[in-house]
Amino acid sequence: MHRQHDPKTRFLNATIKVVRIKGYAATRIEDVCAEAGLSKGSFFHHFKSKEDLALAASAHWDARAADIFARAPFHDEADPRDRLIAYVDFRKAILTGDLPDFTCFAGTIVQEAYRTHPDISAACARSLGAGVRSLEADIRAAMDKYGVRADWTPESLALHMEAVVQGGFILAKARGGAKAAAESLDHLRRYLRLLFAEGSRRFAN
Repeated sequence: MHRQHDPKTRFLNATIKVVRIKGYAATRIEDVCAEAGLSKGSFFHHFKSKEDLALAASAHWDARAADIFARAPFHDEADPRDRLIAYVDFRKAILTGDLPDFTCFAGTIVQEAYRTHPDISAACARSLGAGVRSLEADIRAAMDKYGVRADWTPESLALHMEAVVQGGFILAKARGGAKAAAESLDHLRRYLRLLFAEGSRRFAN
């Protein structure tokens, strides 16, 4: 784990902040240095290029996110359906502060880099995929408990949940606030309750 005030960590945190504000293409090395309060000479001591920085920042973002979500309260729910619903509630609860404070670093970059920077795009895919994988076991357990037999997979529902989250961030940016993202999560919450309804054993195609 990086120490918070190490120069390299300061560069990584600054990159995450600046990219969430300006996007990847508009972010300059000079912007990151200014945000970190460090020199360009220090930057090139730690990173070879802007792309090298972006890859390191993606790994740093993943570690931060993994720590936050590992400690999140939705894990305390005994029922797998309730864990999924509590996960949605947690995602809604952290839609706080300014737009760059709660929107996704990986989701922001991949919208720009998916054709032009394959290594960065792959790193973003791994980041988003980690969130998807973390939901699959609970979805599978909820399907078993509530008797859902379907031609879709736990992975496909987890991907849909991630799509709602990332799409909510885009709507929040377009509309200048978190309300649309929160409402999308409310719809997802209702959908999960209907999908895994009490006392029903059915096909959900």
